[in-house]
Formats: sequence, C-alpha cells, structure tokens
Amino acid sequence: MSDPREFILTLSCRDAKGIVYTVSGLLYEAGCNILDSQQFGDLLGADATGLFFMRVHFEAPAARADPAALEALVAPLRAKFKMDLQLHALLRRPRLLLLVSKHGHCLNDLLFRCRSGQLPAEIAGVASNHPDFAELCASHGVPFHHLPLATGASAAAKRTQELQIERLVTGQQIDLVVLARYMQILSGEFCAFLKGRAINIHHSFLPSFKGAKPYYQAHERGVKLIGATAHYVTAELDEGPIIEQVVERVDQSRGPEDFTAVGRDIESVVLARAVRWHVEHRVLLNGRKTVVFT
Repeated sequence: MSDPREFILTLSCRDAKGIVYTVSGLLYEAGCNILDSQQFGDLLGADATGLFFMRVHFEAPAARADPAALEALVAPLRAKFKMDLQLHALLRRPRLLLLVSKHGHCLNDLLFRCRSGQLPAEIAGVASNHPDFAELCASHGVPFHHLPLATGASAAAKRTQELQIERLVTGQQIDLVVLARYMQILSGEFCAFLKGRAINIHHSFLPSFKGAKPYYQAHERGVKLIGATAHYVTAELDEGPIIEQVVERVDQSRGPEDFTAVGRDIESVVLARAVRWHVEHRVLLNGRKTVVFT
C-alpha cells in the first residue's frame, strides 16, 4: 500500500538554468522530502527538441499531503517556466482498460501482474471483438465487454464500435488503454481521443513481416533476432513514440512454433514493462520520442 503522503511530480519545458534548483527549493521550503529525482535535457543531435524533463518522487508533510494544496504550491512553477507539469498521488492506482482479440498471452500476463500486486494499477475492464476471454476475465473478477465486429466490417461499423469503447473510457474514468494484442486498425478519430493514454505491442519485425503469422515469416527468412516493441498509439500505424523494446537471439535449431513461443513471451514482458513505467509516471512524451526514467 502506497503512503498517502507520497507524490510524483513530472514536468517538461524549454531547457533553462535554475529549473532543478527552483523545483527542489520549492519542495524543501514546503517541508517536503525528495526521495528520488531524475532529469534529462534533450540538447544533443540534429533532432534535439531543446526540452528539459524531470521526475521527482517526494514525501509531503501531513499538513500539505493533499493534492489541491500541492497543486497550489507548484502552480508558480508552471507560470515561471511555462511547464507542462503533472502531479500524481501514489495512493491512487491508475485505471486500465485492456483491449484484446484472439491472442490472450499479454492479457493473461497483465491480469496476473495486477492481481498479484506486481503492477500498481487497477484493471477496470477488458473489451474484445471476440468472446473468447470472458471466462478468464470472470476468474479475475474483471468486467468483460464483448463488442462484436464482423470480418470485413465497414469503416462506419468500426467507428461505431470504437465509440462504444470511448464511452467505456469516459464512463469508467480510464487512465490508460492497453492494446494487449488487439488486432484492429484504429481510426484517426479514435487515436486522437486516446492521444498519450494508449499503449500498443507489436513484434519488432515491422515493416518486414506484416500480416498473418509474422513469426513463421521470420523463420522462413532465417532471422537471428526476434523481439517486440511497446509504443504509444498514434494515427500512423505502429509508428508511435517507443517506450520499450527487447530482442532475443534465435537460430536454425528452433522451428516456427518455437519462434512464436519466444515472441509471445517477449511481447508479454515488453508490454508489462511499458505499462508499469507509464502508470508509475516514468514516461514523458518528447515529440515523436519518449523520455523514460527507469
């Protein structure tokens, strides 16, 4: 159980002198104890954004351990540095909505991690275009929403189904949508609705191995590394800001089913890691990239 006096402060702004000094000094003067602090300035390379990023984990004194009071405390920082600043109470567990189709390995992994306390989040529901995992979700006490979508459905039908998901997100106060092998291409409107609060997982063969059975395609080409990538969802298919990637070496002694098994294990680990970092407020968007404080 998190201490009700512990909070996470995240911020980004144009890089300038004195940001760390000002932030730490403000918290010190308020009687807060900084437990951990990380920062990064994106200043190197032709693609540098010139932005400064910071994550501060601190403990507030009992008299100030209130989100409203702390918001008032840090408000001057926003004005002085024109910051994108967020304050998060560790006591509140972010609420997740998982989307899944017919492959349940990532879903099963996330359900177990949340139930066992390894992932500091609450799965508020699971939505799927297939009914396959209703019993699995029931065994974890998680609401399951079957939102059918026929093969070859029109764009209008897909959008109607997406609006059902949007209503779930709004009605259930969802903080993060996780595409746990949800095999549908999302519309631009849906991606805009989910901007910055939806994570997807895919095998790292893109764009070389698209379509059905990518691990079989990889085996046919004799690849030596297989892996997975977790990224934020954007309207550009599988091109959102990357959060985490992992690869594992394979060789000719393994068959296509072995490739698939290894790939699914990696997908589960990478997605769980990305979700954990997001709900722990360790990931900050930096244009088309991310800054991840691990």
